[in-house]
Amino acid sequence: MYQRVCYLLLLILTFTLLLGCTKKLADVYPQANTVDESITMNIPEQLTFGIIFPMGDPAYEQITEHAELVAKEHHVRLLVAAPDEANLEQQIRIMESMIRQKVDGIAISPVDAEALSPLINQAIENNIPVICFESDSPHNNRLSFIGADNYATGQTLGESVNQLLNGNGMIIVGTGMSDMLSLDERLEGLLDYLNNETKIEVLKVKYNEGKIDNAIEMLESMINDHPHFSAFLSLDSVSSSASILIWKATGSKRYVLSIGKTLESEAALINGQIHTVISQNEHQWGEAIVKTLLKAHQQEPIPSFIDMGIEVITK
Repeated sequence: MYQRVCYLLLLILTFTLLLGCTKKLADVYPQANTVDESITMNIPEQLTFGIIFPMGDPAYEQITEHAELVAKEHHVRLLVAAPDEANLEQQIRIMESMIRQKVDGIAISPVDAEALSPLINQAIENNIPVICFESDSPHNNRLSFIGADNYATGQTLGESVNQLLNGNGMIIVGTGMSDMLSLDERLEGLLDYLNNETKIEVLKVKYNEGKIDNAIEMLESMINDHPHFSAFLSLDSVSSSASILIWKATGSKRYVLSIGKTLESEAALINGQIHTVISQNEHQWGEAIVKTLLKAHQQEPIPSFIDMGIEVITK
């Protein structure tokens, strides 16, 4: 009997020592499998979403910052990528890379809607939800478009310049990539409004193809060729940046009206280089992108068009 009691005491002592060692090992190696299973089950699954911009441009920094804030709240990792300058082939390679990485969702502002359609469908076939923002690619299986009605945005720009020029005058227009659907729609809306509702003459429209050097050179050329113009209208952020640089350098007092609210355009409004900005509430796109991809991952219903609205901003 005495031997049996001693044996039991020895077992209890050994078991206690082993427990003590296990606790110390868990403290030193927290990655060891000592975490309670119920706690592990409550940790949210980390998802990876890709955001593909048409080019590297400061105008997209604000969208990225807001997307990152929302992503952090929902334990989402973001892969944000863009060609250095607007380039279809680079955007295609970025899209292909994200499909190979099997990300959990992709948001893209396509440089060329038709050229990127096959890749958007390929991603969908691989169970990767795809949404478009800023510029749509409607002829494929993309789930949704986040942005504003770009035709209506162009018309709003026309209404604003019409009010400034009282229905008469001469304007020059700068825009970005010739194959980008959003820019074509903005230009169409602008020209339709001006032709139908005003006597304003459009002297020249030029494309910069997403390159700031081109935008500066072309704007200087338009100003030299048409020195009596009344206003410059910018349909993209690159044309807007070019006008700000030139207006700062020359001190020009001609009207500049721009599409796209950025930190740069807001400062230019205050400083007098830009008179009017037509905003599509771009500062809200980042949040909308992440939350829409989360809904897509959870297989919740998503509207095909998420309208962020249009706002006219002046000093």
